Amino acid sequence: MSEIKNLNPECIWRNFYALTQVPRPSGHLEQVQRFLLDFAKQNGVEAFVDDAQNIVMRKPATPGMENRKGIIMQAHMDMVPQKSPDSDHNFETDPLQPYIDGEWVKAKNTTLGADNGIGVAAIMAVMEAKDLKHGPIEGLITADEETGMFGANDLAKGILQGDILLNLDSETWGNLVIGSAGGIDLDASRTYKEVPADQNHAALHVIIKGLKGGHSGLEINEGRANANKLMARVLLKLVETCNAELSSWHGGNMRNAIPFKAETVVVLPKEKVADAKVLINELREMFEAEYKFIENQVELTAEDIPTPKMQLDKTDREMILRAIYGLHNGVMRMIPAIPTVVETSSNLAIIDIEEGKVAIKVLPRSSSETMKECICKTLLGPLALAGFEVKFSGSYQGWDPNTDSEILNLLKCLYKEMFGEEVVVKVDHAGLECSIILNKYPHLDVISMGPTIRSPHTTNERCLVETVAPFWELLKRTMEEAPVK
Repeated sequence: MSEIKNLNPECIWRNFYALTQVPRPSGHLEQVQRFLLDFAKQNGVEAFVDDAQNIVMRKPATPGMENRKGIIMQAHMDMVPQKSPDSDHNFETDPLQPYIDGEWVKAKNTTLGADNGIGVAAIMAVMEAKDLKHGPIEGLITADEETGMFGANDLAKGILQGDILLNLDSETWGNLVIGSAGGIDLDASRTYKEVPADQNHAALHVIIKGLKGGHSGLEINEGRANANKLMARVLLKLVETCNAELSSWHGGNMRNAIPFKAETVVVLPKEKVADAKVLINELREMFEAEYKFIENQVELTAEDIPTPKMQLDKTDREMILRAIYGLHNGVMRMIPAIPTVVETSSNLAIIDIEEGKVAIKVLPRSSSETMKECICKTLLGPLALAGFEVKFSGSYQGWDPNTDSEILNLLKCLYKEMFGEEVVVKVDHAGLECSIILNKYPHLDVISMGPTIRSPHTTNERCLVETVAPFWELLKRTMEEAPVK
């Protein structure tokens, strides 16, 4: 694992490896904050934690560069804590186990945290560099981006001093991102009547797993299976054909990750168990046929378990299941002016049903404020009709592209000069913190870039080694060629 520290460029990979040894799941950032403050102190860099729990670092201009515009490098310190079903990894206490797999760096049985640890490592590399020419530079390392962009949302005005914002959270090398989608958190809840389960009936533990999952913004257009949506189809069939009743449901664990696993407990007459297992096998074959060009596999199993004490009342079960079945999931519309980019989508991320309570979490996204309102009301419809209390929170607007950006034009020229080809300028469906920071600092000239990372928010997250060195070279040249104020 430690050989990762010796990859090129050593300054980024060494710092990234150090980050992988510090637990930093969203919501548990005390250790990584101490790590970053200690790093800054060791390198003589000014650093502090602001009221929003962001880390801010500052480094003065090198001699002769004082007249350059200040550059703010921005990344987020938290990571999505996903692990394989058989992993006992504790994200709050255990270091990651990164390793080199051919062209890629991955982590054993967990997310890698290159989203956005590579960006943080790049900021660290700039801050510790002694031979880099640059104007005034700042590092803004935000807190809890993955769970609601809380660090960016709570960033106070007046803290940042620079003129240019380089967001280092994009995930395809050779692309410069100049716009991104907005989003909002949907939380739906309701109670239900519990009734005793017939103890003369049988029970099955129904599990869907083995799906790819993925980033609910960047990969929502790939049509990957959503474990919660598949489970709704399974349950409705079991209810209709086997007189099954629902006892519990747990699916998904991160709002911004496509759920790759869901599990339920159903109660049914003993004489229906054989039919239910045949049906489960038929549904598995059907799902495999539907997703054979998208998913590696669809595992759908039913195991005999002791009959639980309680189950949902039939009326509540019907309303809840129909509402979940009817919830929109996936792409709603592409951007009319850029038909290759998703404009509006939703991810049915988390469902928890147990002990008389239902909790559903959905992440709607859109680069259009009017279509964001549309997708929210589309989701609200079935939930409200089924008696859910629905709350929307954490709304953030999309980042509107600025094609006349000075930093964009500089980077386009530098990229062509350094690599002999035109850089791709694009808009992403992923949510970036740029729009939130721009709302507080409207004078900033903003762009996003990064090396190639694939399958973020999954245990197959990986970073393409060969893209990190050119990313570093472009970042250094950008510092050296920063425009004059």
